Amino acid sequence: MFDAALRRRLDGPLAAAAERIDRSWVTPDGLTLVGLILGLTSAGFAAGQLWGWALVAWLLSRAMDGLDGPLARRRANGQGSPAGGFLDISADFLVYGTTVVGIAVGTVGTSAPLDDWLPFLAVLLAYYVNGTAFLAFSSIAERTGHRLDDGRSLSFLGGIAEGAETIFVHSVWLLVPGYAPLVATAWAAVVGVSAAHRIITGYRTLRGPATAGS
Repeated sequence: MFDAALRRRLDGPLAAAAERIDRSWVTPDGLTLVGLILGLTSAGFAAGQLWGWALVAWLLSRAMDGLDGPLARRRANGQGSPAGGFLDISADFLVYGTTVVGIAVGTVGTSAPLDDWLPFLAVLLAYYVNGTAFLAFSSIAERTGHRLDDGRSLSFLGGIAEGAETIFVHSVWLLVPGYAPLVATAWAAVVGVSAAHRIITGYRTLRGPATAGS
Protein backbone atom coordinates (compact mmCIF):
# COMPACT_ATOMS: atom_id res chain seq x y z
CA MET A 1 0.00 0.00 0.00
CA PHE A 2 2.88 2.35 0.81
CA ASP A 3 5.41 0.96 -1.66
CA ALA A 4 4.82 3.50 -4.42
CA ALA A 5 5.17 6.49 -2.07
CA LEU A 6 8.21 4.98 -0.37
CA ARG A 7 9.87 4.22 -3.68
CA ARG A 8 9.52 7.86 -4.73
CA ARG A 9 11.12 8.99 -1.46
CA LEU A 10 13.85 6.36 -1.46
CA ASP A 11 14.77 6.37 -5.16
CA GLY A 12 17.31 9.17 -4.64
CA PRO A 13 18.99 7.79 -1.50
CA LEU A 14 19.09 4.26 -2.92
CA ALA A 15 20.58 5.51 -6.19
CA ALA A 16 23.23 7.39 -4.21
CA ALA A 17 23.98 4.27 -2.16
CA ALA A 18 24.21 2.21 -5.34
CA GLU A 19 26.74 4.70 -6.71
CA ARG A 20 28.86 4.34 -3.56
CA ILE A 21 28.97 0.53 -3.74
CA ASP A 22 29.39 0.37 -7.52
CA ARG A 23 32.60 -1.62 -7.67
CA SER A 24 33.61 -4.33 -10.11
CA TRP A 25 33.39 -7.01 -7.44
CA VAL A 26 29.90 -5.96 -6.30
CA THR A 27 27.11 -7.26 -8.53
CA PRO A 28 23.32 -6.89 -8.30
CA ASP A 29 22.85 -10.66 -8.28
CA GLY A 30 25.51 -10.91 -5.59
CA LEU A 31 23.55 -8.46 -3.42
CA THR A 32 20.41 -10.51 -4.01
CA LEU A 33 22.17 -13.67 -2.86
CA VAL A 34 23.62 -11.94 0.20
CA GLY A 35 20.11 -10.75 1.04
CA LEU A 36 18.83 -14.30 0.61
CA ILE A 37 21.49 -15.73 2.92
CA LEU A 38 20.82 -13.06 5.53
CA GLY A 39 17.08 -13.72 5.32
CA LEU A 40 17.55 -17.46 5.83
CA THR A 41 19.94 -16.70 8.69
CA SER A 42 17.27 -14.50 10.27
CA ALA A 43 14.81 -17.38 10.09
CA GLY A 44 17.35 -19.67 11.75
CA PHE A 45 18.00 -17.16 14.53
CA ALA A 46 14.23 -16.82 15.07
CA ALA A 47 13.82 -20.59 15.29
CA GLY A 48 16.56 -20.55 17.96
CA GLN A 49 14.84 -17.66 19.79
CA LEU A 50 17.76 -15.32 19.15
CA TRP A 51 15.37 -12.49 18.46
CA GLY A 52 17.80 -9.57 18.41
CA TRP A 53 20.13 -11.24 15.95
CA ALA A 54 17.14 -12.33 13.88
CA LEU A 55 15.95 -8.72 13.63
CA VAL A 56 19.39 -7.45 12.61
CA ALA A 57 19.76 -10.15 9.94
CA TRP A 58 16.23 -9.48 8.68
CA LEU A 59 16.77 -5.73 8.29
CA LEU A 60 20.16 -6.23 6.61
CA SER A 61 18.53 -8.74 4.27
CA ARG A 62 15.90 -6.22 3.24
CA ALA A 63 18.59 -3.54 2.81
CA MET A 64 20.37 -5.78 0.30
CA ASP A 65 17.03 -6.34 -1.42
CA GLY A 66 16.59 -2.60 -1.71
CA LEU A 67 20.02 -2.05 -3.26
CA ASP A 68 20.21 -4.76 -5.91
CA GLY A 69 17.65 -3.12 -8.21
CA PRO A 70 19.15 0.39 -8.17
CA LEU A 71 22.62 -1.04 -8.84
CA ALA A 72 21.29 -3.13 -11.74
CA ARG A 73 19.51 -0.14 -13.26
CA ARG A 74 22.61 2.02 -12.81
CA ARG A 75 24.66 -0.44 -14.85
CA ALA A 76 22.05 -0.96 -17.55
CA ASN A 77 20.93 2.61 -18.33
CA GLY A 78 17.85 2.45 -16.14
CA GLN A 79 16.75 -1.05 -17.10
CA GLY A 80 17.09 -3.99 -14.74
CA SER A 81 18.19 -7.46 -15.81
CA PRO A 82 15.39 -9.98 -16.52
CA ALA A 83 17.47 -12.75 -14.94
CA GLY A 84 18.18 -10.53 -11.96
CA GLY A 85 14.51 -9.70 -11.56
CA PHE A 86 13.65 -13.40 -11.61
CA LEU A 87 16.33 -14.17 -9.00
CA ASP A 88 15.16 -11.26 -6.85
CA ILE A 89 11.49 -12.23 -6.67
CA SER A 90 12.39 -15.89 -6.11
CA ALA A 91 14.67 -14.90 -3.22
CA ASP A 92 11.98 -12.65 -1.75
CA PHE A 93 9.36 -15.38 -1.65
CA LEU A 94 11.83 -17.87 -0.21
CA VAL A 95 12.87 -15.44 2.53
CA TYR A 96 9.29 -14.47 3.38
CA GLY A 97 8.10 -18.05 3.71
CA THR A 98 11.16 -19.28 5.60
CA THR A 99 10.94 -16.39 8.04
CA VAL A 100 7.33 -17.26 8.87
CA VAL A 101 8.36 -20.85 9.58
CA GLY A 102 11.34 -19.73 11.69
CA ILE A 103 9.19 -17.41 13.79
CA ALA A 104 6.59 -20.14 14.25
CA VAL A 105 9.22 -22.61 15.41
CA GLY A 106 10.70 -20.06 17.80
CA THR A 107 7.37 -19.01 19.33
CA VAL A 108 5.20 -22.16 19.40
CA GLY A 109 7.77 -24.94 18.98
CA THR A 110 7.88 -27.97 16.74
CA SER A 111 5.96 -30.15 19.20
CA ALA A 112 3.08 -27.70 19.65
CA PRO A 113 -0.44 -28.81 18.70
CA LEU A 114 -1.79 -27.92 15.27
CA ASP A 115 -4.01 -25.18 16.71
CA ASP A 116 -0.92 -23.20 17.73
CA TRP A 117 0.44 -23.41 14.20
CA LEU A 118 -2.78 -22.35 12.47
CA PRO A 119 -2.10 -18.56 12.47
CA PHE A 120 1.26 -19.11 10.76
CA LEU A 121 -0.19 -21.65 8.33
CA ALA A 122 -2.85 -19.06 7.47
CA VAL A 123 -0.09 -16.53 6.68
CA LEU A 124 1.67 -19.03 4.41
CA LEU A 125 -1.62 -19.79 2.62
CA ALA A 126 -2.30 -16.07 2.16
CA TYR A 127 1.24 -15.59 0.82
CA TYR A 128 0.68 -18.46 -1.61
CA VAL A 129 -2.56 -17.04 -3.02
CA ASN A 130 -1.20 -13.49 -3.10
CA GLY A 131 1.99 -14.57 -4.87
CA THR A 132 0.09 -16.70 -7.37
CA ALA A 133 -2.19 -13.79 -8.33
CA PHE A 134 0.71 -11.37 -8.56
CA LEU A 135 2.97 -13.59 -10.67
CA ALA A 136 0.17 -14.88 -12.90
CA PHE A 137 -0.90 -11.33 -13.69
CA SER A 138 2.66 -10.26 -14.46
CA SER A 139 3.18 -13.17 -16.86
CA ILE A 140 -0.11 -12.74 -18.71
CA ALA A 141 0.16 -8.95 -18.80
CA GLU A 142 3.57 -9.24 -20.46
CA ARG A 143 2.12 -11.35 -23.29
CA THR A 144 -1.09 -9.41 -23.82
CA GLY A 145 0.15 -5.82 -23.75
CA HIS A 146 -1.20 -4.99 -20.28
CA ARG A 147 2.22 -4.52 -18.71
CA LEU A 148 2.39 -2.05 -15.82
CA ASP A 149 5.81 -0.48 -16.28
CA ASP A 150 7.36 1.24 -13.28
CA GLY A 151 10.96 0.37 -14.07
CA ARG A 152 10.94 -3.01 -12.35
CA SER A 153 11.26 -6.39 -14.04
CA LEU A 154 7.69 -7.48 -13.26
CA SER A 155 4.28 -5.83 -13.51
CA PHE A 156 3.44 -5.08 -9.88
CA LEU A 157 -0.24 -4.92 -9.04
CA GLY A 158 -0.61 -2.70 -6.00
CA GLY A 159 -2.23 -4.08 -2.88
CA ILE A 160 -2.81 -3.50 0.81
CA ALA A 161 0.06 -5.83 1.72
CA GLU A 162 3.23 -5.05 -0.20
CA GLY A 163 6.94 -5.05 0.56
CA ALA A 164 6.94 -2.21 3.10
CA GLU A 165 4.12 -3.74 5.13
CA THR A 166 5.79 -7.15 5.03
CA ILE A 167 9.08 -5.74 6.32
CA PHE A 168 7.22 -3.94 9.12
CA VAL A 169 5.15 -6.94 10.23
CA HIS A 170 8.07 -9.36 10.17
CA SER A 171 10.05 -6.84 12.24
CA VAL A 172 7.19 -6.62 14.78
CA TRP A 173 7.22 -10.41 15.06
CA LEU A 174 10.89 -10.31 15.96
CA LEU A 175 10.53 -7.37 18.34
CA VAL A 176 7.60 -8.81 20.32
CA PRO A 177 7.64 -12.58 19.68
CA GLY A 178 5.21 -13.19 22.53
CA TYR A 179 2.50 -11.63 20.38
CA ALA A 180 3.52 -13.45 17.19
CA PRO A 181 0.42 -15.69 16.92
CA LEU A 182 -1.90 -12.69 17.36
CA VAL A 183 0.07 -10.65 14.81
CA ALA A 184 0.02 -13.64 12.43
CA THR A 185 -3.77 -13.90 12.65
CA ALA A 186 -4.24 -10.23 11.80
CA TRP A 187 -1.55 -10.31 9.10
CA ALA A 188 -3.09 -13.37 7.42
CA ALA A 189 -6.37 -11.49 7.18
CA VAL A 190 -4.68 -8.40 5.69
CA VAL A 191 -2.72 -10.44 3.13
CA GLY A 192 -5.88 -12.39 2.29
CA VAL A 193 -7.77 -9.16 1.57
CA SER A 194 -4.82 -7.94 -0.49
CA ALA A 195 -4.85 -11.19 -2.48
CA ALA A 196 -8.56 -10.82 -3.20
CA HIS A 197 -7.99 -7.22 -4.30
CA ARG A 198 -5.16 -8.29 -6.63
CA ILE A 199 -7.29 -11.03 -8.18
CA ILE A 200 -10.19 -8.66 -8.86
CA THR A 201 -7.97 -5.82 -10.09
CA GLY A 202 -5.88 -8.14 -12.27
CA TYR A 203 -8.98 -9.69 -13.81
CA ARG A 204 -10.49 -6.29 -14.62
CA THR A 205 -7.18 -5.00 -16.02
CA LEU A 206 -6.71 -8.00 -18.29
CA ARG A 207 -10.29 -7.69 -19.57
CA GLY A 208 -9.65 -4.08 -20.54
CA PRO A 209 -7.76 -2.66 -23.52
CA ALA A 210 -4.03 -3.22 -23.85
CA THR A 211 -1.65 -0.47 -22.81
CA ALA A 212 -1.21 2.17 -25.46
CA GLY A 213 1.90 1.61 -27.54
CA SER A 214 2.36 -2.01 -26.49
